[in-house]
Amino acid sequence: MKLTRPTIGWVVVLLAAGACSDDTPDGNVVARAGSVELTVDDVVDLLVDREDLPVTADLVEAVAELWIDYSLLASEAAEDSTLSDLDFQPMVRAGLDQELLVALRDSAIQVDTIVTDEDLRTLYESSGGNVRYRARHIMLQYPLQATQSQRDSVRDRLGELRSRITGGASFEELARSFSQDRGSASAGGDLGFFGPGDMVRPFEDAISGLEPGEVSEIVETPMGLHLIRLDERERPAFEDVSSQIATQLRGQRAQEAESVFVSGVEERAGALTVVDEASAVVRDLAANPSVRLSGRAARRPLVEWPSGALTAGRVLELLRLEPPAFQQQVADGEDEALDGFLLALARRELLLDEARASGLEASQARADSLAAELSAQIRTAARRLGLLPLERAPGERLEPAVRRAALDALSKNLTGASPTLPLGPLSYQLRSGTTHGTLNAGVGRAVLELGRQRASRGLSADEMMPGEPPAVADSVGS
Repeated sequence: MKLTRPTIGWVVVLLAAGACSDDTPDGNVVARAGSVELTVDDVVDLLVDREDLPVTADLVEAVAELWIDYSLLASEAAEDSTLSDLDFQPMVRAGLDQELLVALRDSAIQVDTIVTDEDLRTLYESSGGNVRYRARHIMLQYPLQATQSQRDSVRDRLGELRSRITGGASFEELARSFSQDRGSASAGGDLGFFGPGDMVRPFEDAISGLEPGEVSEIVETPMGLHLIRLDERERPAFEDVSSQIATQLRGQRAQEAESVFVSGVEERAGALTVVDEASAVVRDLAANPSVRLSGRAARRPLVEWPSGALTAGRVLELLRLEPPAFQQQVADGEDEALDGFLLALARRELLLDEARASGLEASQARADSLAAELSAQIRTAARRLGLLPLERAPGERLEPAVRRAALDALSKNLTGASPTLPLGPLSYQLRSGTTHGTLNAGVGRAVLELGRQRASRGLSADEMMPGEPPAVADSVGS
């Protein structure tokens, strides 16, 4: 397993401070934030028309967790519109640390930036990264909670479509009639031009083995089953991409120079040793990032070297800065991957020590400035979402106003009217000492109700093959 920063957006599996429970009698409550409740009907209203999002418990939990953050932030804003009680120091420290690392790189690492035409042409000829494809696809999805028989049936239907195509039927017309990727079906399955890394791996592997005009065998991806036809493969002329290649080459040289520098810092510090059971500790921290560590537990070393150590408290602080999807990756990580993750964090600590030893420590004025910037950014984003100031009708209680504001903010996120507001470590502060959490029974009921309402809409007669169950489409891009 490779631990990588996620790029897939905010609708992901979340393991936040409030764990799922089953303390509601009728299962109609999906989440609670203090005395405010998110209901099944609320979730259905938010998501039923978003057929580009899959009906899963992960999706409902993601929405519920963001709703909890928004509700608690709105409640905080109602008490103090300046949000002065929130502690921005963990985020400030992270920002200052990043600035120190950049300053160290710029001052200590020398990179050869001179790139010759021969260098560029050599890289152009050896790299396939500038190849672009244009393709069409037909996608069918399995029904929710599909049995093996149902899965076989969907595969057989797609096999029948392939036989019709190889027999002379129009790929474009069949895509319009049967593809469950609504985004491309109306264009005859056309996905436009894309390059390496733009599609999920099975799709990309299949397309790279096709010649223009050729139709793939059935390809399975996390989104469903696909038939793919490659329409065009193009490679831009050298003159059109030489500047991009030069940027790529300079980046490679910078990475090589940084690698040499980091190796030297590590060699001077002495051997880094991951202590026994460190992977189990970091796995638990990632699964429960809201945990409060005692002083002794926080000081427990996870990686040691002759002059220092990476402690459990420091790892928890860094994990809290990461998105929930990354925390989940760590929580699910195998020992070898987690050891590598811890060593990478330890090397980062060594570099920060090197920067400070070189006199690059940030000033208090810079720390104060960054805190003010972060506070202003949070307030601005909260205003855009309608969480600050909290609008209340004359005589209205706090709870319904908070509930309405949080739902409106989520709706803006889902429609693209406003970006999401990731609170990072502030989320743990807002949740501290507050009753909150998602509820298993409500999450399950919301999933069932969403699936029922979407399925009841069905597909038109032109879109559905005989006996085909309706399904929710997703995008192919990674």
